[in-house]
Amino acid sequence: MAFDTKLMEILACPVCKGKLEHNKEKKELVCKFDRLAYAIEQDIPVLLESEARRITEDDA
Repeated sequence: MAFDTKLMEILACPVCKGKLEHNKEKKELVCKFDRLAYAIEQDIPVLLESEARRITEDDA
């Protein structure tokens, strides 16, 4: 089973409630406003601020 991209219509960043983008290569959901990346583990997005990865200039 793969991540259901239809979820993108209802998922939001838990910090700012903004739109998330799906990065298929890194298996992450990205909030460009907060510069946070949320992992997708076993096809389930982990939308916890404490588990998010900070996006650096190298990632952009």
